[in-house]
Amino acid sequence: MKRFCVLLCVPLLFLQGCCSLSDSHISPAAAAPHGHGTVKVEILAESDSSWDGAKLPAYPIEAAQISVVKVTIPPHSKLNWHKHPSMNAGYMISGEILVTSESGKERVVKAGEGLIETVNTWHYGRNDSDPPAEIVVVYSGVKDRPLAILKQCESGGARRPGSSLG
Repeated sequence: MKRFCVLLCVPLLFLQGCCSLSDSHISPAAAAPHGHGTVKVEILAESDSSWDGAKLPAYPIEAAQISVVKVTIPPHSKLNWHKHPSMNAGYMISGEILVTSESGKERVVKAGEGLIETVNTWHYGRNDSDPPAEIVVVYSGVKDRPLAILKQCESGGARRPGSSLG
């Protein structure tokens, strides 16, 4: 009986400490080294839907592969129509872009903002400003699955990091 109480009490004490955290997902205090100030945690984007309102798909059952990609869109340029077969989210480092879906929905993404990208929906990004637009995108994909597919070559137009969507 004592062993049962100990096994039950330890997780409960841990959970009690977790409930007192300032954010339900992340504990800044747990990440901060003692005596070196407070770590600031700011959720930039969090949703079960992409920017156009579509629900995100379930995670695939195949072996996962995470890719972190930096995309630089030159001033006054437009990416080709493309779609992403895997979930991804981005953080706009600098500049801004206008993202447009095939249905006509639009969203402006500015420096410092997060974006939960569409999945299997044709869209493009456009940089109408003078500075280059830089966005870091994290793809939650599957090994050997392309990060993006270009519309004009859907039958074989897969793109991997380092290739251009422009």
